[in-house]
Amino acid sequence: MELRQLEHFVAVAQECHFTRAAKRLHIAQSGLSASIRSLERELGAPLFLRSTRQVQLTPAGQALLGEALRALSASNAAKDAVAAVQGLLRGRLSIGSLQCLHAVHVPTLLAGFLSAHPGLEIRLRQGGSDELIELVRTGRLDVAFVSRPGPARCPDDVVIQALDSEPLALACALGHPFAGQEQVKLADLADEQFVDFPPDWGTRDLADRVLTATGIERRVALEVTDVHSLLDLVACGLGVALVPRSYSVKTDRVRFIELAGEVPAWETVSVTTDPTSAAAAALLREVELVKAAAS
Repeated sequence: MELRQLEHFVAVAQECHFTRAAKRLHIAQSGLSASIRSLERELGAPLFLRSTRQVQLTPAGQALLGEALRALSASNAAKDAVAAVQGLLRGRLSIGSLQCLHAVHVPTLLAGFLSAHPGLEIRLRQGGSDELIELVRTGRLDVAFVSRPGPARCPDDVVIQALDSEPLALACALGHPFAGQEQVKLADLADEQFVDFPPDWGTRDLADRVLTATGIERRVALEVTDVHSLLDLVACGLGVALVPRSYSVKTDRVRFIELAGEVPAWETVSVTTDPTSAAAAALLREVELVKAAAS
């Protein structure tokens, strides 16, 4: 069994499609199929259930996937260790990020990091927290900057490191009855219509948990996938939102009001695998240096 075969197997397992996996690996589909068949013969078991539209893992394939990811991670860590001795960072660093991070200004961070490590190829993907954490867990991302998942949504096989925290605030239109208040109680939001992100986004998860703990079953009438659309909808009076207080720097068309009482903070964290790649570890060290310089 070769590492190359495991890379091919993992790509097909993650893409659920031979053509997409071949494009991702930059190899011919016939070569990829031959590599998988060879691996199946060696293991004495089919790894995929094939159909005209997609492929699915068999029980044997599911058993192999976790071990394959660990083997590839260990191989990459070995390469990283040798490169670190030589003072080099090479290869690819895949990063996931929420759209708007108060703790990390991603463009500035990446510009400085690439300048210091020109041998790296960096890829960036935005998405919701649950999606990005799963991509880290399955080896598609090396590191992600997300909001801290709730206890029921946090996998055991990732490493989470705190970056920053900030209070939640109520965002409402300038003409909303709450707009003239300095504070708002969560209990007063029971009859409000909300604008929010999809359920797999960390901000949404926190708002759901906060309001459920207060006994409020809220109505989320409008769901969006970017911060600016959310604030535009709020500004037009189409609903209120519970958001991190730092969103207030993005618009003067929305009133941001402090929440009364003890309300859990919105926390930003980094998520990596164990072991963490040398490039991801170097990026996190750069984050700490930037935070220290700003404080």
